[in-house]
Amino acid sequence: MAKKEKRFERVYKEGSDLTTGVDILVDKTTRIQYLMVSSGYAMGVTPLLDSEGKPLLWKPEPQEPAWND
Repeated sequence: MAKKEKRFERVYKEGSDLTTGVDILVDKTTRIQYLMVSSGYAMGVTPLLDSEGKPLLWKPEPQEPAWND
């Protein structure tokens, strides 16, 4: 059986303790960025939006990973 590829990739992490964190995840299929905030047993995920309310797309810097559709 072939190994399944991960759909989401963490591109940013903030917070150093085990109870609180802020991460930005990217859907490698759609390139949409998501904000994930966790604190203790609680967690929330929401898409990042631009000033017009459209989802922010991942545009990697040259040294960062790029996923092709």
